Amino acid sequence: MTPAPVVIDLGEDRAVSGLWMKPGDAAAVLVLAHGAGAGMTHKSMTAIAEGLAQRRVATLRYNFPYMERGSKRPDTPAVAHEAVRAAVAQAARLAPDLPLFAGGRSFGGRMTSQAQAAEALPRVRGLIFFAFPLHPPAKPGIERAEHLSKIKIPQLFLQGSRDEFAQIDLLQATVGHLGELATLKLLEAADHAFHVPAKTARKDAEVMDEVLDAARAWMLGVRPIS
Repeated sequence: MTPAPVVIDLGEDRAVSGLWMKPGDAAAVLVLAHGAGAGMTHKSMTAIAEGLAQRRVATLRYNFPYMERGSKRPDTPAVAHEAVRAAVAQAARLAPDLPLFAGGRSFGGRMTSQAQAAEALPRVRGLIFFAFPLHPPAKPGIERAEHLSKIKIPQLFLQGSRDEFAQIDLLQATVGHLGELATLKLLEAADHAFHVPAKTARKDAEVMDEVLDAARAWMLGVRPIS
């Protein structure tokens, strides 16, 4: 499918770009935020959007304001949260009858979770994290996850077992403390980019299929917000 460009209004004559992809038989929609170092057109974002379209899931990808300006310095949380909320509102308008989910790659997933923890995103049934950045590489900790306990909707963590941004024992403990609302899907031997070494005899495309199959199955299994 060819994504349709959209403009996401942030108010006060500000806007960011988005890409809308909706298969004709869509069963859900995911608002998808990019990671810190690459925007919505990065190959990983494209692979997720195209793969989900093949699985009957629509996506709205979008840029954060700093990426729209061509800057390498991520926005402050307040600015990023504003973009998350605007993108969610846009997706709700584009697909008012579809179950709505939000999340993203790394930084984008964390900004989405922070926005949800601060104030519930309207109509969003659950959050999906494609490689949640629990801590910086070689600096293990759980401070970045403290806000997750404030989230009252289901959360899905899709994480490589070799992710340098998430020491697995710390992530497992974090998800465990969140109780029944949180699900962790570990991708054996995958790193933060869902890449696997050649010695595993697996292909990156196989890992991505595993990621997207899990995301689709999870979304379709989340019950409506009561």
